[in-house]
Amino acid sequence: MIDIEFETLQALGLTQAIAARAAQLSVPGPDMRLARITESQRDCFTLHDGRSELLARALPRLVQQLQAIAEPLTIGDWVGMQADAHGQAWIVERVQPVTQIARRANDGRRQPLASNVDAALLVMGLDADFNARRMERYIAMVRACDVAPVVVLTKRDIAPDAARRIAEMYARLPATVPVLPVNALSRETCSELGPWLHAGQTLVLLGSSGAGKSTLINTLADAGQSTGAVRKGDGRGRHTTTARSLHRCAHGGCIIDTPGLRTFRPDADARTLAASFEDVQSLAQHCRFRDCRHEGEPGCAVLAHVDGDRLDNYKKLMRDAQRGELTALERIELRAKWKAIGKAGSQRAREKKG
Repeated sequence: MIDIEFETLQALGLTQAIAARAAQLSVPGPDMRLARITESQRDCFTLHDGRSELLARALPRLVQQLQAIAEPLTIGDWVGMQADAHGQAWIVERVQPVTQIARRANDGRRQPLASNVDAALLVMGLDADFNARRMERYIAMVRACDVAPVVVLTKRDIAPDAARRIAEMYARLPATVPVLPVNALSRETCSELGPWLHAGQTLVLLGSSGAGKSTLINTLADAGQSTGAVRKGDGRGRHTTTARSLHRCAHGGCIIDTPGLRTFRPDADARTLAASFEDVQSLAQHCRFRDCRHEGEPGCAVLAHVDGDRLDNYKKLMRDAQRGELTALERIELRAKWKAIGKAGSQRAREKKG
């Protein structure tokens, strides 16, 4: 049976649900211990067993098994590890994650970002980084992974238009999503995020470069992460975090830091993503027509009550999700269709010009 020291590992985010899954692992040999991946660098992983950190590699057999189901090892995974006769640590089994945040690459491949996460701190600066539509997409994608979103608006103390942007975010997002404007450098942030920082809880920071994720990590976990200034021209950040890493907080709980997100394509179907727009889904039940598309139909309850920009963002997310569900053949047919439409339009334009 795998060795599980629950009280020791709880400080690393171990929960009863994960421990129950770990207890079901097949033990290929003696002395298999439970550990958590706290950092990953290609094929090398940093593990923590509750007492110390050590470097490990995954057995080729396990790598092949996980690649076959598009679920490679990632930060936050719980694994069974063993040491060989030379003292080299090996990952021999992986505990099936309770939750996992993932995105889709441009070629459709699934890319896990973090496993066994309870809540996602969606970090956005109140300076030039502010983008309410992007935040709505973050919330939809995180909720689709069964992870609770918490909106953290940083740079409250220095952003000149902070009050208006905070009010806009409160007005635009559902009341079920917590919105926390903070000064990431202040120790008060620890108490403001206190409800999510307790033993056995794992958080992940998601946001663009320059949003203040590393600064927030340093305040909450004294992690000593490098930070950098944003560009003067457009306020965009530089990548100071280049690898995902897990840090323990003094007040309990763990936080996973991640590099800035350039793209975050959904890893969920349209129905799952639509459920995150609670206001749209609720109001749609009161539309006059059951198949209402919310595009100007008479008696549309959604158009009457939902902010137009938020509704456009909802529709765009649905289109992206529906495209992601297309097969390779359907994508080819869709490209051919729009190519033909484009050629026809160009031909009509040439004919008009004589």
